[in-house]
Amino acid sequence: MLEDRFLIWRLRRGSREALCTIYERYRDDLLRLAASLLNNRAWAEDLVHEVFVAFAEGAGDFHLSGSLKGYLATCVANKARNANRDGHRHRIANQDAVEPEATGLARPEQWIVVTEQFRRVSGALAELPPEQREVVTLHVYGRMTFREVAQAQGIPIKTVQSRYRYALDKLRTLLEPEVES
Repeated sequence: MLEDRFLIWRLRRGSREALCTIYERYRDDLLRLAASLLNNRAWAEDLVHEVFVAFAEGAGDFHLSGSLKGYLATCVANKARNANRDGHRHRIANQDAVEPEATGLARPEQWIVVTEQFRRVSGALAELPPEQREVVTLHVYGRMTFREVAQAQGIPIKTVQSRYRYALDKLRTLLEPEVES
């Protein structure tokens, strides 16, 4: 967090390197968040770039009061919510939505299993109501606490916790393997 404050200080003084560092540090997490909320990788990339452009343009007046990652994740969530409200929502998750990390996977068959699991989870997330999907993605992909999510959305923390619990229950139901009789 101290390093983020230093980067903001440098950015406010016109450092392009500071902006590049911030972008490289948070791009992947924000892209996963946006793709989870929009279910479309191309739109997610556009949205994240728009957030960073707006962030760079407003850097002179920006004052960091909390987590930079939390702030950027909130910006992404708000833009995604607006895009979804405007009708840019897909019914099912795009298979290219977000690629899982392949690190540590020794064999190609392990990668196939991880990719298939990721697709199932992405598809299940897409079936959640938007309010629940947003809470889950902000908490899991955005790595925001329930308190941060509540502040970002302007709702009580108990509401965030309830939405998260209902979402997990629905995800369990959607992801349970079918049992043959």
